[in-house]
Amino acid sequence: MAIAREAGAEILSVDSMQVYRGMDIGTAKPTPAERAEVSHHLVDLADPEEVVTVADVQSHGRRVIEQLGSAETPVLIVGGSGLHFRALVDPLEFPPSDAALRQRLESLGDDEAVAALLRADAAAGEVVDLANPRRVTRALEIHELTGRTPSDRAARPEAAAVRSYTPLVPLVAVGLDPGGALRHRVTNRFDRMLEAGLVDEVAGLADRLGSTARNAVGYRQLVPVVAGEWTLDEGRRRSIDATTALSRRQRTFFRRDPRIRWIEWDDDVTALTRSARTVFEEAGWTS
Repeated sequence: MAIAREAGAEILSVDSMQVYRGMDIGTAKPTPAERAEVSHHLVDLADPEEVVTVADVQSHGRRVIEQLGSAETPVLIVGGSGLHFRALVDPLEFPPSDAALRQRLESLGDDEAVAALLRADAAAGEVVDLANPRRVTRALEIHELTGRTPSDRAARPEAAAVRSYTPLVPLVAVGLDPGGALRHRVTNRFDRMLEAGLVDEVAGLADRLGSTARNAVGYRQLVPVVAGEWTLDEGRRRSIDATTALSRRQRTFFRRDPRIRWIEWDDDVTALTRSARTVFEEAGWTS
């Protein structure tokens, strides 16, 4: 928010769950006052019954980047999902899927599925983990729907750009290292959510959560609490465990990206903002 104020920027969220209306406390969604002060995009896109895919986020987000770019408005892409971030800035492609076809392919034995893939593409093992049935099935599904083999897809310039982290748009990326007190901060943050009414929020949404929203960390663990299957202490512990594990996975994902300049954690938000501003200035973004 501080950087957006200084730069006259608008914020583009790549939090995979802030797209759902009503999931406010558990996703730490920006407040109405914050959204009135700085425009936020990809927030409250859909009702929680709906399924918002990465491809949906890619389509919406790229339109925002194009529109703001034409107006010369800086865009701050902010949030947790590494895949959603890369879907906006890199040439990731999301081939079509078909539930009936997927079900038929999943009925094949593992050896039969691998053999079918190798008949279509003898070099598939160089780009697909043949020991992973899910990846083999997906490769077969894409081939049947598009005619493109794993080798064909891996040889495309877009795939090479993704592998080399070559973005579609100029960007400066800053990462905040979580530091050693991660679980302590996750615990405090989740307890503040409980105090703010998270259990009531989950209870009001429980019957409306679709297959994607229901799996949101915190919501997934509190649904059994409001159903009377777990105690609040159990739901709280599982939520903190899951959030800590997710944070570590996110850090691992983002650490692979050589474009990101990392800033050590500081409890002083002003110091963090100053460090981020220094990164932007060194990269030549001074507006």
